[in-house]
Amino acid sequence: MKTAWMGAAMLALMAAGAADAHEVWVERDGAGPARIYLGEPAEPMPAGGDPEFANLKTPRIVAPAATALVRKAGFLEAQLPAGDVHVWDDDVFAPWGDPGKREGIIYYARAGRADPRTKLPFEIAPATANGTRFVLTREGKPVAGAKVTLISPTRVSTELVTDAAGAITPPLVEKGRYLLSAAAKDMTEHSLPRGPVTTLHRITTTSFTLP
Repeated sequence: MKTAWMGAAMLALMAAGAADAHEVWVERDGAGPARIYLGEPAEPMPAGGDPEFANLKTPRIVAPAATALVRKAGFLEAQLPAGDVHVWDDDVFAPWGDPGKREGIIYYARAGRADPRTKLPFEIAPATANGTRFVLTREGKPVAGAKVTLISPTRVSTELVTDAAGAITPPLVEKGRYLLSAAAKDMTEHSLPRGPVTTLHRITTTSFTLP
């Protein structure tokens, strides 16, 4: 019995660690196909994709019509109209933890900064079209005093904090693709596809390129 309990506890810890360490993000080059990743963006991507990539099955794309996803080596590919891309997924990892104290996670991801309007419940969007100042919003309202991580094209991480207006101006000193990410934690009951949880983690990312 003790061995079984320890095994279950270890599995729960592993699930929590995988969920917290991983992010979903989207990359897009111009009007080309969108690439949806699951992994650790500050680390080099393993050949063939992240070990947890198989858990990324059916992320929802906020688009006018249903979009087919094609599984590639390490990412999902989608052909979409030109413009920013918005994605979310609440079924990447199964809830973890003890009965009655289950935790779960929802991932949100955006690629592009052409449009300052938000389409996700938790999002990092440009303050102006194609701008370099960004605002973190929750249900359309700015989130002040929140930590935002910037990952540079050379995978250097910088920690930023949103101001009273929920905004940050990240230091963009290199050309290439950047990624912004933020997290939130709700200590309230929620229903996820694989069961109810009492703690809900949310992670949002926004990628963009500096030419």
